[in-house]
Order: sequence, then structure tokens, then C-alpha cells
Amino acid sequence: MAEKPNPQSISPLKEAIGGFGLVAGATYPLRAVALWIRSPDLLTYVWVPVLVNAVTGIALYVGLLLPGLAKIEGVVVGLRQWMQNLLANLPAWLSYLSITAVLLGWLLRVVLVGGLLVAIGLLLVQFGTILGAPWYGQLSEKIEEMRTGQLPTPQTGVGAMLVDIWRALMFEVKKLAFALGIGLILLLVNFLLPLIGTAIASIGGVAVAATLVCLDFLDGPLERRRLKFRTKLGMIFRCFPASGTFALVCLTLISVPVLNLLAVPLCVTAGTLFFCDRIWPTMNPQPTNPNNHPE
Repeated sequence: MAEKPNPQSISPLKEAIGGFGLVAGATYPLRAVALWIRSPDLLTYVWVPVLVNAVTGIALYVGLLLPGLAKIEGVVVGLRQWMQNLLANLPAWLSYLSITAVLLGWLLRVVLVGGLLVAIGLLLVQFGTILGAPWYGQLSEKIEEMRTGQLPTPQTGVGAMLVDIWRALMFEVKKLAFALGIGLILLLVNFLLPLIGTAIASIGGVAVAATLVCLDFLDGPLERRRLKFRTKLGMIFRCFPASGTFALVCLTLISVPVLNLLAVPLCVTAGTLFFCDRIWPTMNPQPTNPNNHPE
């Protein structure tokens, strides 16, 4: 039976939180967990993707994380050695700068390891969503039908299947073009504006990664409607700041080792809930009843 919310049953606190998009967007993974608890039959579409993610994750962490950590340690040690050689030629009263060198080394280590974990998390999402697409598609459809009571009429046949494959390939190509385009601009800003440019590029890089994650986890219901890539982006931006906090929480979840094995299906569930609550009503506005006026 379709799960249809009753506006009269929504508490004032829940309504207030839901209206405050900055907070509401971040709560959707928790709402996804609550939905799994209320509807355990949805877990049927979760276990196989989790196993696929486990195999993919092991391959990525063995192939990228361990060598990456070794490279990062080499960079940090090299930077520390360079700064020690530099400090050796300075007056003795500047010896306190050695503490600064240690702090910079740890800061660089944290930034590089964080970036490596985010990069591996993004790769896990890409491989995980592709390999687990049949299960994620059914999971998203079930949730959308529960929340809205309807689904777009699917196109069938060989021609429709070929169109789906082509659209999936072009979606990945357009995401890559989007990331590279913004990335080049951020790289240019980083070179032209020392210090400030680095901060802008770092924040911009996180924003790009979060946008890609948001596109991936909202793509199920959006793609069922055969929307253009630019339209999908526009819908995400129109839902800001809720879409921003949703994307940042999902980006954090997929970047945490081990947790990210379960985070992908969790965020697919959260993305479908986000669509049903915040995007679908704008696509299907409910007519107002002229007899119902506020008291």
C-alpha cells in the first residue's frame, strides 16, 4: 500500500525542521534508516549491492589506498626535510619555526589523506551504482511508489534498452565534463591567487564532489523521467540549501572506509526520499481547493 503522508498528522516540530532546508537536507540518510526499519522488505534490494560494494571496496583500497598513503608519507617527509634544511640556515632565535614545520606536516597529511578517501569514495559510488544498478533501480522504484503512489510508465523493447544504455553513458561523460570544466577554473584560481585561491579551490573541489554525489543519488527518479543533464542540475540547485547539506552528508558517508559499503544503498534510499519530498511536488503541483481558506 502506498505510504501517503497526512498533512494533519505532521507535528509542528517536524514541519519546522522540514521547512528549514539547511537542516532537513542533512537528515535524509537518517530518514532512510527509519524507512528501512519500518519497511524491512526493502532490504531485499540492499544485500546484494552491499556484497558488490565489499568486493569493489577491497579492490580499491588495496589498489589505491595503501600505495596512496605511502606516497603521502613520502611527500610529508620530503616537505619536513626541506623545511628543516631551510631552518638550519636561519638564526637560532627563529628555532620556534620548527614547531610550525611539524604542524604544517600534519595539516598536509590530514588534507591529502582526506582527499584520497574522498576520491576512493567517489570511485566506489561510480562502480557500485553501475554494478548494483538493477537492485538500486528496483529499490528506488519501490520507495517512490510507496511515497507518491505512482511511477512513470516505463518504455520497453530493445530500442528503449539501447536508449537507456546511451543515456547512462552520456550521463557519465557529462558528469566528467562538468567536473573537469569546474576543476580547471579552480586550478587557475589557485595559481592566480596565492593562499586565498588555494582556499577557494579547496572549497570549490568539495562543492564539485558533493554535486556529483547528489547527481548520482538523485538520478534514479530523475532518470525515470528522461530529464536532460542540465535539467537535473537545475533541480538540484533549486533545492539548495537542502540539496547542499544532503550532498555533503552523503559525501562524508561514502568517504568513511567500511561504512561506505552500506552508505551507497543508504544514500540511494535517501536520494529517492529527497526527490519525493522536495522535487516531485514541484513537478506535480497539487491543485488548491478554493473552499479551503486559512482561518
